[in-house]
Amino acid sequence: MRRVCRYPLSLALCCLLLVLAPAASATLPAAVDGEPLPTLAPMLERTVPTVVNLSTRGRVVEQSPLLDDPFFRRFFDLPQAPRERQVQGLGSGVILDAERGYILTNYHVIRRADEIVVTLYDGRRLDAEVVGTDPATDLAVLRVEADHLEAVKVADSDALRVGDFVVAIGNPFGLGQTVTSGIVSALGRSGLGIESYEDFIQTDASINPGNSGGALVNLRGELVGINTAILSRGGGNIGIGFAIPVNMALQIMEHLVEHGEVRRGRLGVMVQDLTPDLAQAFGIPQTRGAVISRVEPGSAADRAGLREGDVVLQVDGRAVRNASEMRNIIGLLRVGAEVELEVVRDNRRHTITAQVAEIEMTTLEGGQISRLLDGAGFSDIPEDSPLYGRVQGVLVASLEGGSRAARAGLREGDVILSVNRQPVTGVEDMRRALDGAGQRLLLNIRRDEGAFFLLLQ
Repeated sequence: MRRVCRYPLSLALCCLLLVLAPAASATLPAAVDGEPLPTLAPMLERTVPTVVNLSTRGRVVEQSPLLDDPFFRRFFDLPQAPRERQVQGLGSGVILDAERGYILTNYHVIRRADEIVVTLYDGRRLDAEVVGTDPATDLAVLRVEADHLEAVKVADSDALRVGDFVVAIGNPFGLGQTVTSGIVSALGRSGLGIESYEDFIQTDASINPGNSGGALVNLRGELVGINTAILSRGGGNIGIGFAIPVNMALQIMEHLVEHGEVRRGRLGVMVQDLTPDLAQAFGIPQTRGAVISRVEPGSAADRAGLREGDVVLQVDGRAVRNASEMRNIIGLLRVGAEVELEVVRDNRRHTITAQVAEIEMTTLEGGQISRLLDGAGFSDIPEDSPLYGRVQGVLVASLEGGSRAARAGLREGDVILSVNRQPVTGVEDMRRALDGAGQRLLLNIRRDEGAFFLLLQ
């Protein structure tokens, strides 16, 4: 059998292409076979001016972990005053209301910022003021005073489908306006621990540091989400990015513009996902829903007649897929609003109407009960916290920088599990445990996903 050598033919073909390449690139056709070449340029020319770059400047108080140790400070005779340093940040924002100058961005972009500068697409630099923030959803509304602003058009994010093409616009790494494209990889992502309320759009459009607060738009240039976070091992994009659906963002923005904060209501229930095993145990065919595992006595849910073991299928006509989705829906309702729940109880469907109540928080000032805790504020774990129902303890709700409690090593967001080896499940437990505790406090603290003991004296 004679073998055919293909290399000379390949070489000749490559040479021919090299000869023709300059002419081809210089005369790139506007159309092929009468069809125009696809391009996103016309859409982007309309949309990019609605996305702004943000730069922030602020101060943070920091202290070496070694200086948190009172024995280390005493041994080396070190000062207890914490250090203060200036920090700068970059991010993006989207103009939602051109007439009033409202810009939507992420809370973490402007957190602790003393100065926020907005750079428009045309190069104008404007000082921005904070209208309101909501750390639970990582959203914030800014306002600038300027003429000739352009607001983005808004789509219905509930109509998104996996596979839809999307474009991310933002300011990655401070490079300036940058556009990347991809598809919707998944919808309804939750349980990631990024925010208290999660219902993310997942996309493979490149999102990097600096893109936070920028726009995720469809191919018509309509806003479908606010780019917020990435899943990454090294800090760069690996094709897994998350955006807050614009429908949720607009509800939060309405609260922030009106009140400067989100006044969330509560039903007074603990819920868990309806798993296939639970569905079988309850004898229902559905595998999507939220099971009420506890009803607080005297709560709005109790007054409405909800019971433990009820399976919630819909809230105000919106299907509930899991416990996280139910928390999201309830958490966006105003205090006093009536909500209609469709539940399954004893294999029968019921419609129950409840009135959303105000969240009542029991708080405690540490300095009032122990000088060792001066500067710290404590509260029960709120219902809108992802730890609610999963962790029993007392939340460090506030902490004054440089205070005695801060110097001792406490951090805002810590959860105190026990005091002097006595478990505490709420503020009143902690008050009793601290009564007559003396000059030494041994605290068992949960921080992030870890736990440790801290001695205060």
